[in-house]
Amino acid sequence: MSFQRMEENMKLATTEDTVEYRLFLIPDEAKDPEKHKEILQMYIERIMAQFACILVPYIWQNQPFNLKYKPGKGGVPAHIYGITKFGDSIEDEWFIVYVVKQITKDFPELVARVEDNDGEFLLIEAADFLPKWLGPDNSANRVFFHHGELCIIPALRKRGAAPWSSPTPPTLPQALSIISAHPEEVLASESIRAVVNRRIRGYPEKIQASLHRAHCFLPAGIVAVLKQRPRLVAAAVQAFYLRDPIDLRACRIFKTFLPETRMMTLVTFTKCLYAQLVQQRFVPDRRSGYRLPPPSHPQYRAHVLGMKLAHGFEILCSKCSPHFSNSKKSLMTTSPLWASFLESLKKNDYFKGLIEGSAQYQERLEMAKNYFQLSVNRPESLLSMSPGEEILTILQTTPFDLEELKKEDANLPPEDDDQWLDLSLDQLDQLLHEAAGKKESQPISKEEEQNYDLTQVSDSMKAFISKVSTHKGAELPREPSEAPITFDADSFLNYFDKILGPKPQESDSDDLGEEDFEYLDSDDDLDLGTQDNSEEASLKGALGNLKSYMAQMDQELAHTTIGKSFSTQKQVNKKPPSQTTNNNSEEEDYGAGDSVMTPVDVDLNLVSNILESYSSQAGLPGPASNLLQSMGVQLPDNTDHRPTSKPMKD
Repeated sequence: MSFQRMEENMKLATTEDTVEYRLFLIPDEAKDPEKHKEILQMYIERIMAQFACILVPYIWQNQPFNLKYKPGKGGVPAHIYGITKFGDSIEDEWFIVYVVKQITKDFPELVARVEDNDGEFLLIEAADFLPKWLGPDNSANRVFFHHGELCIIPALRKRGAAPWSSPTPPTLPQALSIISAHPEEVLASESIRAVVNRRIRGYPEKIQASLHRAHCFLPAGIVAVLKQRPRLVAAAVQAFYLRDPIDLRACRIFKTFLPETRMMTLVTFTKCLYAQLVQQRFVPDRRSGYRLPPPSHPQYRAHVLGMKLAHGFEILCSKCSPHFSNSKKSLMTTSPLWASFLESLKKNDYFKGLIEGSAQYQERLEMAKNYFQLSVNRPESLLSMSPGEEILTILQTTPFDLEELKKEDANLPPEDDDQWLDLSLDQLDQLLHEAAGKKESQPISKEEEQNYDLTQVSDSMKAFISKVSTHKGAELPREPSEAPITFDADSFLNYFDKILGPKPQESDSDDLGEEDFEYLDSDDDLDLGTQDNSEEASLKGALGNLKSYMAQMDQELAHTTIGKSFSTQKQVNKKPPSQTTNNNSEEEDYGAGDSVMTPVDVDLNLVSNILESYSSQAGLPGPASNLLQSMGVQLPDNTDHRPTSKPMKD
């Protein structure tokens, strides 16, 4: 299976969407495992402190970016390891790719490897630009990030190639040694690197563009929790989005977040989370106390969003016991790493010059503590703490002033416009083209519509038919203008004649019955006599046999109406009646009458059938438009509203 096929099959994957990332130290000269562990732990601390400015405020769909030490096992040396479940937010995965790429740029002694549950997804993304020798069966331990660039260890394909290249996938220690010794030679091609760079282009500024801020009418407890842990909005949205009847039992009567304490606040979502929350239709239980204003109310959407989000938070809290162990409330400030981590944050200007002890300083400090606890320290007690337990911990340990929250309610900044949810088909096509790295197709002008040459359709179809397919499938000509394809009809017919086989009795066709074989083998039709069974005579006999068979088929079909469904070529010069009568004597013998058989216009029938199929799509995606677009043909919009069943004039 090629990487192109893997790209198509990715859409059908039902496994959990996770991305794994590993960082290896090169050259690895540490002989003492404990010393090596200490060095890697130091790198973890430095990396997380240096990238805290973009990692701390980021809202993850499911799990955050995290790093931990992983000891060596088997053929894998000790390294820094992380795994993140990104779920429905594919941007989380590509943001991690950006972070890992930047880590290898800022720490050149580190080599990184990234893969997800689909395998080498970086190669899948650049499938159209990969060398022919590279496939899923030999890509293991070849793809890395080093010095901020994508590297692919080549295979030994010809004489004179580098002695360190290998046709079989190298082991991980071998791959790290090759990258360390030959960093320039293993660089991926410019086109492959351009595809990956285009996919992560715009970070870290792109983070803000992926967020959406909306007004929500929420209970005061949720407002206080989100001020401490903005990332918990993701867990609440997921709890509501994936709710089941058992979850909704806890929301019949709210015990944690009472509806009478609701107030207006500004909540920061990712666009993925916001879309998941908005598109859900839900009517609250009458016993819950959540009443919605009429749809005409100016703050109707804020009430609906708050109601849904409150249900998500209540579901999270209902899944944990109110008497959960306080031993899980581990303070990260007791960790020996916290002091050095906090000092690193200050050196990297994480606090943006805020006065120590101010409200904004404390908010960023709390976020940093939570970030350190989840991504750096990760004690076993915290790993078992659920989002609901974390919410209850905040409510129990962090008092909030209800009056202060109401003052903020009166001075809320405006919310973001959500018109990006209403994408037109044209905008969707543009996004798909940009995601595929293609130039945006320009709309066809009226003048171009009038002068549109429909021979492009038939020419493209001929080019597709002339393409040679393999066991991997047929490849469509993507860019006809860049790689013109010629169609040699004579060569095609010659190959077709050879395929027929040397002798008619050796034919494997299932379309002929016993009577047909008797007819084909008769002496009157073949008139072969006692000729030698040479290859040339056999080919001529097979060709004459085919022509005879096709002639009888045409004569039998002449008595039906099927011929009227095809458009025929115009007869410019008609023959004299006497000549016509003499030449058509054979047709009269078969009862064809005075009608003259004219050849079918293959191109016209092809174009008219495709246009009829295209018109029946009514502007929506369909087989005709998909096939034409894949061959680089763009048809103008259909402005002819005649019935599609009406035959097309030639």
